[in-house]
Amino acid sequence: MSFFLLLSLLSLCCGSFSLEFGKNSSSRPSVVNIGAIFSFDSTIGKVAKIAIEEAVKDVNADPGILPGTKLWLQMQNSNCSGFLGMVEVLQLMENKTVAIIGPQSSVVAHISSQVATEFQVPLVSFSATDPTLSALQFPFFVRAAQSDLFQMAAVAEIVDYYGWKEVIAIYVDDDYGWNGIATLGDKLAEKRCKITYKVGISPESVVTRAQVLDQLVKVALMESRVMVLHVNPKLGALVFSVAKFLQMMGNGYVWITTDWLSSLLDSVVPLPLETVESMQGVLSLRQHTADSDQKKAFLSRWNKFTGGSLGLNAYGLYAYDSVWVVAHAIHKFLNQGGIIAHSDDSRLHLNESGNLHLEAMTIFDGGKRLLDNILESDFVGLSGAIKFDSDRSLPHPAYDIINVIGTGSRRVGYWSNYSGLSVDSPETLYSKPPNRSSANQKLYEVIWPGNTIGKPRGWVFPNNGKLLNIGVPLRVSYKEFVSQIKRTENFQGFCIDVFTAAVSLLPYAVPHRFIAFGDGHHNPNYTDLVYGITTGKFDAVVGDIAIVTSRTRLVDFTLPYTASGLVVVAPFQKLNTGAWAFLHPFSPAMWMVTASFFLFIGIVIWILEHRTNDEFRGPPKKQCITILWFSFSTLFFAHKENTISTLGRLVLIIWFFVVLIINSSYTASLTSILTVQQLYSPITGIETLTKGGEPIGFQVGSFAERYLSEELNISKSRLFALGSPEEYAKALELGPDKGGVAAIVDERPYVESFLSRQCTFRVVGQEFTKSGWGFAFPRDSPLAVDMSTAILQLSENGDLQRIHDKWLMKSACSMDSAELESDRLQLKSFWGLFLICGIVCFISLAIYCFQIIRQLYRSDEKGSDLSISSGSHSNRLRRIISLMDEKKEPSKRESKRRKVEKLSENDRHDDQLEINP
Repeated sequence: MSFFLLLSLLSLCCGSFSLEFGKNSSSRPSVVNIGAIFSFDSTIGKVAKIAIEEAVKDVNADPGILPGTKLWLQMQNSNCSGFLGMVEVLQLMENKTVAIIGPQSSVVAHISSQVATEFQVPLVSFSATDPTLSALQFPFFVRAAQSDLFQMAAVAEIVDYYGWKEVIAIYVDDDYGWNGIATLGDKLAEKRCKITYKVGISPESVVTRAQVLDQLVKVALMESRVMVLHVNPKLGALVFSVAKFLQMMGNGYVWITTDWLSSLLDSVVPLPLETVESMQGVLSLRQHTADSDQKKAFLSRWNKFTGGSLGLNAYGLYAYDSVWVVAHAIHKFLNQGGIIAHSDDSRLHLNESGNLHLEAMTIFDGGKRLLDNILESDFVGLSGAIKFDSDRSLPHPAYDIINVIGTGSRRVGYWSNYSGLSVDSPETLYSKPPNRSSANQKLYEVIWPGNTIGKPRGWVFPNNGKLLNIGVPLRVSYKEFVSQIKRTENFQGFCIDVFTAAVSLLPYAVPHRFIAFGDGHHNPNYTDLVYGITTGKFDAVVGDIAIVTSRTRLVDFTLPYTASGLVVVAPFQKLNTGAWAFLHPFSPAMWMVTASFFLFIGIVIWILEHRTNDEFRGPPKKQCITILWFSFSTLFFAHKENTISTLGRLVLIIWFFVVLIINSSYTASLTSILTVQQLYSPITGIETLTKGGEPIGFQVGSFAERYLSEELNISKSRLFALGSPEEYAKALELGPDKGGVAAIVDERPYVESFLSRQCTFRVVGQEFTKSGWGFAFPRDSPLAVDMSTAILQLSENGDLQRIHDKWLMKSACSMDSAELESDRLQLKSFWGLFLICGIVCFISLAIYCFQIIRQLYRSDEKGSDLSISSGSHSNRLRRIISLMDEKKEPSKRESKRRKVEKLSENDRHDDQLEINP
């Protein structure tokens, strides 16, 4: 007996010695424990279980990896419960596990990652896509699939591609759902879209069909018809079943799901017919995995050992690759001399008498090095390239976009983080420069719910019994535009009729009510009225609302239904013709320049003709008279002097053309002055007002005050608010000297209405701003787009003009009105003519001077005293003047031509004498 006891003690000591020796030996262990946590009965879990088991078999059968070492896999069922997941992780810690494949659920991943970090055991998840599972918070968590950060970016780009601005988010009420929809909201905001309503549904384990029905009834009453469904497969199938029951899978609806639906379609073979029928027309995403021979071979194997009863989805590929990621990391760890060793955690020995046996759980000493090896993975798996960037994301995130049709689905395009939406596979685009232009974003035709191919509008007017609150300005003047009917809440006027006519053209009803804005004693401030939309006081604003930049930053406007712009109104006086009316057609500058050019032309012609024409020679007094007479007689084409030189004739032809234009313009202007009653105002436009210091009137509540003070820098002390046409007339009649204003700045529609009753004022100058009136709606409101289309229809069919004529027909007084401008002919209208004439004159003089200088050199070369004449500047100058003054003898040809002209002139003279004896 003692012998056997001694043998037992010896065996125990040897075992302890071999254990201690194994801990410090660098030899490879025969077995390495790894774990896997997922939900065995879930759609993704069923596929992942087979994929993980096959991956472990392939690793153990591959002599090129972990030679002499086998992976031992222990799988735990978390049942998508955070509590159970934590318990299963703790159990794996007792078994000296070095790495864990999973968890499958994001909810479990949040809790398990905390435990794994404490025990320094890496978690490699193949399906926990929650974007908040960050490396900063969970350093031992590694995601071997794509994050929902990219999936939500894909959903946002699909929404933006089809032009929808608002969506309703339906999600599972847990970490996975909350964080995914929060990310979607951020991505939509980048596209100027938004989530208008969120519906959280409890997980399928606790929710009932009645509860889902209650939630979807609320959704059906909302305005948006674009639904984004971010749940798990079982709950998603229930939501679609209820949606079909509520007729929410018909025309006008849009359903976009995350990749849970593609996992269901790929895995469950065949999918029950009633389930497929409830999903017709739905768009879904599928994590994109590149085609490869390796993937095709595994798919063939998959069909053999499943018998076609279970399909392979993308998460199955990621689960398979996750095992290989861990295997490669352990292989590298052992090659680096790493030892699979665990140590106790002193913090777990707080209660040795307890029954939890926490002391059995140990910390993996090589966990940090193994984690680093995992992050340095670089190989090609079934899902594609396995390589982690600095954010621990796989390269080239991409998704297939599928459309559920019939009993299956078809791919309508791809989304990739590299180039956005495309009908070409992402692999073909990576070799090209990224192109995210709108023209490059394409998808194939989609069959939407209701079996339609036309893109749904994406929204309807909400059928929840709520009326649209429309703010309307309560005006006290210009009531033809908008006014409240006495003792009622209804309004009438030009703007109201336009709005009512536009609403009647919409393909849906718009229940609404008008809410007056203002105290009824003064015109309200229109910017405050528009601001009421941003505060939620109004759903829209209708009235004579000017579309200006400051307001467009707050709301969206429809297309303008009438043109507008600021103009200046000023009093005028009638001008009498008087004794000096003949001077009025030209401005003083025009008179001076014209007279100067007459003298200038006379001098130029004298210079060019003096040497060759006897009529321009003689005593100095005679020559001065000839210059004056010739120049001014050209005004009537009555000059008797002939021009002989070619240059002189060229100048005279151009001058005659200038004189003809000046004569015609002067005659027309003078005729107008003498025959048409002339109106005059000292203010010629906005320029006069900005330069002067006179007081200026504007309408109460109008944006004109802000424009004059901020844009034109006119002092506010010069601006006077006026509330009615009567105040306009009184202020203009008083004038600035008697407490009135010099002019009024207001929008053209108001001014036209004012001038239709006041004939003693006129618009002066041009309209100096261009804008229009429109109806205001909240930012990105689809109703604004439809109303703009309706306004265009009103304009095209003539109804808009008929409404205008009904309310704003002008009287005879306003029809006579014309904008006042200075009727004098300004120099700026003729400077081109004077410029051409001056250029011709200077060119002719330059040619003439060149001829004189050339003749001077020729005469000097013939002279005997060349050196003396060329050496003295004063002599040369006197010689030039002498040449210009001396008579040039005409050539024989020229003399003959002059004789012929003279004989012809004599013959005409004799014929005239015979006719008039």
